[in-house]
Amino acid sequence: MKLDYKRTLLVGLAFLSICTFWQAYDGIIPLILKNTFGIGETATGQIMAIDNMLALIMLPLFGSLSDKTHTPLGKRTPYIIFGTIVAVISMLFLPYFDNTENLLGFALCLGMTLIAMATYRSPAVSLMPDVTPKKLRSKGNAVINLMGAVGGVISLALISLLVPKEGKPNFFPIFAIIAGIMIGAVIILVLTVRENKLVKEMEETGGYESTEAELNQELSKGKKMPKDVLKSLIFMLGTVAFFFFGYNAVTTFFSLYMTNFLEVKGGSFANYLMVATVCSIISYIPSGMIATKFGRKKAVMLGLSVMAFCFLVMSFFRSAGFHLIPFFVIIGFGYACVIVNTFPIIWEMSQGSDIGKYTGYYYTASMAAQIVTPMAAGFLMEKLDNYGVLFPYAVIMEIIAFLLLMQVKHGDSKPVQPKDKLEALDVGGDD
Repeated sequence: MKLDYKRTLLVGLAFLSICTFWQAYDGIIPLILKNTFGIGETATGQIMAIDNMLALIMLPLFGSLSDKTHTPLGKRTPYIIFGTIVAVISMLFLPYFDNTENLLGFALCLGMTLIAMATYRSPAVSLMPDVTPKKLRSKGNAVINLMGAVGGVISLALISLLVPKEGKPNFFPIFAIIAGIMIGAVIILVLTVRENKLVKEMEETGGYESTEAELNQELSKGKKMPKDVLKSLIFMLGTVAFFFFGYNAVTTFFSLYMTNFLEVKGGSFANYLMVATVCSIISYIPSGMIATKFGRKKAVMLGLSVMAFCFLVMSFFRSAGFHLIPFFVIIGFGYACVIVNTFPIIWEMSQGSDIGKYTGYYYTASMAAQIVTPMAAGFLMEKLDNYGVLFPYAVIMEIIAFLLLMQVKHGDSKPVQPKDKLEALDVGGDD
């Protein structure tokens, strides 16, 4: 049985469009809030945390609703179509209200956009396992994550090329191109992926049959996790949370930091993030190999260490330039080491229990961190009136994550090297 890569790539177009938007959102919205509307860093952090607040409620809600939906287009496709259309319409008004300095209109459209995006993320992600045999979902998820990374790189390239170095930027061309990508991706998806037909094929060919591991899991449900394993799980979730405390603070305020503290002009700040993103993609496979040789825990420790080191060094720079590039290369590598291996450590501890439940714990820890950290970092920068505290803040968070990880005593078995190296890209996926 082989993965249908063409079909999976087409299904992945929905996730590509989602990630294209979110990367632009992280890069542009803080600039608009600060430069157009004069909103302080604390309030900016609160606004930038709204999408994660909505995610905690709406992702499971609309995932469940789509499970129960039955239409001629399928369970997931109607949500993808509706969510994309509403998101695109409301999103295109954002640069208009930015240019006219209409805060109320901007806030209403931003809220509508975030709600629309939240309505179809879970259905979009769920479409791949719906049409992919269980044994091939690891490879399928790898393709989906790769498509999402491509979407992020597209947005960063647009910001780099289209944001002028002088004068007030007009973000409409960027949002218009992203809107075109989102609409085009959904049109191609609807025309080429017949959801009901593919789901029926899965049912007829036994693609949904339970694996041996899942059957064993069912037999062991109800057993309590040993206290020492539970302790490791709590410390591991703390590691995940503090990793995102540091990393998400940097990604949230990066555009403001680069333009206001290092005085980078236009959209040039996106080039550094592009380097980190591309390097993280390239590093997925090597980070998996490191875990295979030395263990997942040591791979995560390496990732946290190099990221803390780079954030520390970044704290001392007062100008941007080529000298920053090597550090973003290392940051991309460190990010890959952490993301690739934290999920499997938690899954390893959950063997004999409900893996889905522990996946939920991971997302709860990561999203909770991404709700709190923009507000916390923004508050510090505003009260101290200094963007320079951003990277020291991130260093402290990564060090705490490292110290918590040292207390993790379970889930560190050396993984078997995947036969297909594409499986190394199966990292669970996150914003």
